[in-house]
Amino acid sequence: MNLLPVNSKSFAYERLPGFDSRKVSPLASFPTFSKYRWRSPGPGGDRLRVPRLSPLRILILTVTFVLLIGLLGTGGYKHRQRLKNKLPGQAKLPWDDFARLNGFYNGIGTLVPSAEFTPEQQYTNGTTVEKRELKKASTYPALDPIVYSPYKEYESYEYLADHYPVEKCYLDEAEKIAPPEIYAYPGLPQNMTSPFMGSYKELDINDGVCFERFGRFGPYGYGYPKEDGGVGLAGKSEKGGSDKIWVDQKKIDWRGVDWGDAQERCFEKNRKRFERNATKENEPRKKLVPRQAYILRSYSGYKYDEHQILTLRAMINELSLRTGGEYDVHFLVHVRDNSIPIWTDKEIYRKTLEENVPEEFWGISTLWSEKLMELYYPEPFPDNIANPSGQRVHGVYRSGHFALQWFAQHHPEYDFYWNWEMDMRYSGHYYEFHTQVSKWAKDQPRKGMWERNNQYYIPEYHGTWSEFAQRVEEQTILDGDIPVWGPAKMDNSDAMLKHPAHTTPPHSYKLDKHSWGVGEEADLITFNPIFDPTRSTWVFRDDVNGYKHSPPRRAAIVTVSRLSKRLLDTMHAETYKMRHSMFPEMIAPSIALHHGLKAVFAPHPIYFDRVWPLDFMQKTFNRPKKPNDSPFGGGEHNLLGSSFYYNAGFSGALWRRWWGYRENNEGGTKEEVGGTGRMCLRATLFHPIKKERGPTE
Repeated sequence: MNLLPVNSKSFAYERLPGFDSRKVSPLASFPTFSKYRWRSPGPGGDRLRVPRLSPLRILILTVTFVLLIGLLGTGGYKHRQRLKNKLPGQAKLPWDDFARLNGFYNGIGTLVPSAEFTPEQQYTNGTTVEKRELKKASTYPALDPIVYSPYKEYESYEYLADHYPVEKCYLDEAEKIAPPEIYAYPGLPQNMTSPFMGSYKELDINDGVCFERFGRFGPYGYGYPKEDGGVGLAGKSEKGGSDKIWVDQKKIDWRGVDWGDAQERCFEKNRKRFERNATKENEPRKKLVPRQAYILRSYSGYKYDEHQILTLRAMINELSLRTGGEYDVHFLVHVRDNSIPIWTDKEIYRKTLEENVPEEFWGISTLWSEKLMELYYPEPFPDNIANPSGQRVHGVYRSGHFALQWFAQHHPEYDFYWNWEMDMRYSGHYYEFHTQVSKWAKDQPRKGMWERNNQYYIPEYHGTWSEFAQRVEEQTILDGDIPVWGPAKMDNSDAMLKHPAHTTPPHSYKLDKHSWGVGEEADLITFNPIFDPTRSTWVFRDDVNGYKHSPPRRAAIVTVSRLSKRLLDTMHAETYKMRHSMFPEMIAPSIALHHGLKAVFAPHPIYFDRVWPLDFMQKTFNRPKKPNDSPFGGGEHNLLGSSFYYNAGFSGALWRRWWGYRENNEGGTKEEVGGTGRMCLRATLFHPIKKERGPTE
């Protein structure tokens, strides 16, 4: 079926592993949307080799061809019937008839300055898209790439007046190899699609530039051969204008780089920026900078593709070395074989590490296992309300947060901990994204915070962020809901820990002028809405341990987040003192709710593959009529065509097209060369990416 033509109505994406919602989805106990499984051809699946023909072969080929046509015809008919009847007993889903958006694929041959840019959505009328032929002279970009550096703050007078200067770090001990710069184009492909949800403007992320694969990952080894220290990958790629990134940027031989040593040397050079006792007696006392751990959740047996190696190098370079050690990147590696005693024998630990992690990352990796967590957080965990997965409380599926809490207790030197998954990708600059998200979260007031967290921000529908916030507060009153204000009210018969300091409101909700919380660092930052699971059909909403009565709670699908030391310390104490635990996507938001900690959902830009009417999008994602319609329950299918969700099929498809690979018999080298060149996207957070390589032709 992958060989059949794909039209705009039956456009399909990759088949995600284990898509049966009833078995593994953390979202719903409703009939599986198996007919919506996104599919894509495997590597090399569309390449044909012409055999040497003989009379016998001609006869065999003729018979085979006739049979194949019959099978394809029958299969095509059945496939079309399935598309008409996606779910047994249910009507066709509304978004299935929405017109497909194609502006994502406009290449660098259509680049224009951002002032001249018009998004594709301006040529839509309801659910249709006006077909436009873009003018193209060649695949060669009309603009030149520029060094993209969001670190200018470090050199400003204001920063240096209050902070110690950033000492430059290097990849090697001899300090001969400087961390590379990355490149962006100072414009956008004309009529490129714009995001429906989230806002570059609100987060103060540059939306007037775009990133293509050579400028983004060339400095990390993309595009030059392994024998020169690169990773190759660009042999058949469209390359117009890519040579310009090498005018000032030297190609680095990445063989032999030890990221553990590089990060440690960088921190030592900049220690006084973070530790008060690291300054000399006669030095002036300046502001200290928070340190952050950036934790990548990997596991034994994980396959590290060259594409991911490039992403990992970008993370470490942009977050750690280029910031003078503000971040330390760590791999937290789950050893899935519980019989391996990694905590008792250094040689076993070393051997297990080296067999499961690429050498350049050995020095930044930490191993853990479920058996180790059983020793650290021993049973019992009583009074379980429900266990729909049927798995043990110490299984990673139900307690992946245990390892994060354990890590934080062994690394108390950090102020914040980013919990990041291996199937996340970002097309923009990592430092810009994480810095701006953190600043935005710090500026958010607490009034209306939990109510805003529950909804997606749709700028074209809601207007400005302040208008959105006001609308949410008004809706809360009209709905008769009591807004969250300070620590949640708990059942008196449940023993509770004492709340951390400064979590009690200084005055009433009514008297607050949106001032409480402004300038306060967020204890939790999520990248999907923080919703009330009791108002949804999310299957794990009652997976709660240790409480005599069902407590109030919140959840955010996908555990990717930033957590403060205060929050992780509180979660740790709740676990070992109170034997309180919940499903991983529910525990951090719920503990923040119980103790009055500051939690925010960051409105990062999210793209959709189709034209969604804005009023329908608002009703679908923010105002569902009943719990089963919630996008975090029976309505989860609505996010299949998005760039960010736990099961988004469009995310992987768009990412592979950006790399120049064919997807659903579209894209690839021939189309890029014969069309408008390679893709150039704005900074976008992608999830999930289950594979990155595809056929190029």
